[in-house]
Amino acid sequence: MKPGFIKLILAILPFIAFSCGDKYYTEADFKKVLKVDSHFHIDSDKGISEKQAAEDNMVLITINVDHALAEDIQQQLDLALNSVKKYPGRVFYEPTFWFDTTAWGTDQWSSSVISELDKDITEGAIGVKVWKNIGMTVRDRNGKFIMIDDPGLKPVFDYIKSRNLPVTGHLGEPKNCWMPLEKMTISGDRNYFTENPQYHMFLHPEYPSYEDQINARDHLLELHPDMKFIGCHLASLEYDVDELSKRLDKFPNMAVDMAARICHLQYQTVADREKIRNFCIKYQDRLLYGTDLSDGWAKEPDELAEILHNTWLADWKYFVTDEEMQTGQFEGKYRGLKLPAEVVDKIFHGNAIKWYNLNIR
Repeated sequence: MKPGFIKLILAILPFIAFSCGDKYYTEADFKKVLKVDSHFHIDSDKGISEKQAAEDNMVLITINVDHALAEDIQQQLDLALNSVKKYPGRVFYEPTFWFDTTAWGTDQWSSSVISELDKDITEGAIGVKVWKNIGMTVRDRNGKFIMIDDPGLKPVFDYIKSRNLPVTGHLGEPKNCWMPLEKMTISGDRNYFTENPQYHMFLHPEYPSYEDQINARDHLLELHPDMKFIGCHLASLEYDVDELSKRLDKFPNMAVDMAARICHLQYQTVADREKIRNFCIKYQDRLLYGTDLSDGWAKEPDELAEILHNTWLADWKYFVTDEEMQTGQFEGKYRGLKLPAEVVDKIFHGNAIKWYNLNIR
């Protein structure tokens, strides 16, 4: 072997070794790697969540929700814009619209919503949020539930597409919502529906079914195949990655965030870790990290900061290590997925940047 060739090999060996050794992240890499919580709720002007996010190298996307009060939506927007201005390039926002049914079914209704969104988007929105009230609470004059694929919403979706923004949709609920409390797989669902019986559909068989919600959402995507759509909470198909895979295969412009549903992936990991790991690798370009955390409830700043940090770190460990873990959400142990670093990068920041066209600083 020629001396020159040997020198070349010796020169590049360290780089080869580094490349191989850097294939996976560790828990210690948590703060080194840029991360995006693509589903967050800034409900306070105290700046606690923004400061903790900066400490943990986390970018926040705060998403507004229609709780049926126009004043509440405006307050959410004001808080979001205040945060965006204070932390440019590290906080982003998505507005929503108040579903006032007074003029529903007329051009006046859609024109009013579009005018409201136009004003809200001007400040730099990265998308528009639609919530589960569409399909679960709002009704027309005849008492019929208004579903997300209703023709009356078409002008609004056409407008959002014209602004080249994605629609972020929390439509329907986890399948546990249609089960009795004692049969729910996740304790967080059990707690939520205990506290919010108005959304516990097992108690309301007269409401649209789980299948009705999913079918309406799927039909919306069939009606708008060119619309970028990000399904919140694993697109309410959290209970089975096979069902979610079918939709990701069918709708190439659909991605999903994992907000408040990582525990459902962990629940499935107990039974078949490789299946969940392979799912994340196969759909690595379509999965966005998110938590659905809010900063509006905590009384003590240190308490909130600790919860945020611990949640973000625990999720990181699940995706980057193969440690044995437990959660208070269900019984049983599971191992972390230990995904390749390039997959982790996409889930934790790359996909949010691509799907929401973020300009992170």
